Amino acid sequence: MNKKIVVIHQPDFVPYLGFFHRFLHADFYIALDHVQYVNGSSRAWTHRDKIKTAQGEKWFTISVKKAPRDTAINQIELSTDTDWRQDNLRLLEQNYRNASCYNEIMPEVERLYARPFHLLRDFNMASIEMLMDMLDVRIPWVWSSTLDPDGTKNELLVDLLHKVSATHYLSGVGARDYFQAEPFTNAGIEVLWQDFTHPVYAQQFGEFVSYLSALDVLFNHGITASREILRAGR
Repeated sequence: MNKKIVVIHQPDFVPYLGFFHRFLHADFYIALDHVQYVNGSSRAWTHRDKIKTAQGEKWFTISVKKAPRDTAINQIELSTDTDWRQDNLRLLEQNYRNASCYNEIMPEVERLYARPFHLLRDFNMASIEMLMDMLDVRIPWVWSSTLDPDGTKNELLVDLLHKVSATHYLSGVGARDYFQAEPFTNAGIEVLWQDFTHPVYAQQFGEFVSYLSALDVLFNHGITASREILRAGR
């Protein structure tokens, strides 16, 4: 059997560099869109990420329509009550217009925001694809909801991996707290753990801040240099 390394993760909004680092070492990505949408938590990244401002790091957020607590990510709709698109673009302009590569990156972001998306997952995936192209880490992907997913937690992951003929699962280190080896071992799937050290690069506004949206490195260093910086993260 040919080796096939798969990543599974929610389709987060303009994710940080570590999200894309896994794609350097994987063959396929399952976008986990059928699980519960989480909001109001420090671990909620599906509708937001962070950028750097003169006052420090700041949330960069998409507005969505209110939905019941157990609503799946793929059912969350983008808000039509506020002009969040222009607010987002204005926030980026205010904080990155003096960055050295603003004129290279901002037109790509504006094109993303001009697309007529209705669902959060579609907007997010378009943001991920934009960043995959910029960082040169594009791999094929599929929505988990199209795989007739079954189970919860580790059993769900194994079910999805089996359905795309994965031989290896590349997991982020944050999953160690709730990882159970037995389902993977029984399915013959080897688990690999991401080895990522966040690269340090020149930023605006003083001391370096890590774990920001990948947009930060792109605005500060441009496409070519950002590809090199990503690959410096091991």
